[in-house]
Amino acid sequence: MKTTQAEIQQFLQREFPQSLEHCVIEDVVSMGATLRHKISLDQLRPGGTVSGPTMMTLADFALYVAILGEIGLVALAVTTNMNINFLRKPAGGQDIRGVCKLMKVGKTLIVGEVWIYSVDSPDPVAHVTASYSIPPRRELR
Repeated sequence: MKTTQAEIQQFLQREFPQSLEHCVIEDVVSMGATLRHKISLDQLRPGGTVSGPTMMTLADFALYVAILGEIGLVALAVTTNMNINFLRKPAGGQDIRGVCKLMKVGKTLIVGEVWIYSVDSPDPVAHVTASYSIPPRRELR
């Protein structure tokens, strides 16, 4: 079951509107998604760099959006594991972009990765791998 970017956007506005306060869905493709996190002073840590929790938020949300695009609007899909490697200091005055690719889509577990970039830079600032648990589908009787 594939879901369009517009359907995902409507679902999130209705069920999870706070997720869209700082993040913009730029693209949803087969087995992936690209999102942008708008950066303000609230997302910076001392030294003028984007905070780690902000990058993790973007990665987690990019994975969620990619999963919704791939398996449908499953509200209860949840993160079960996340690993992040910080590669270089992101520019504090720029938004960040997360490019997500799902690597395995199973019945109960999905594994994906997200490369995070400062917008306008070709060099990644972080690499994230994560897995999501998918609730079992209940059959209608």
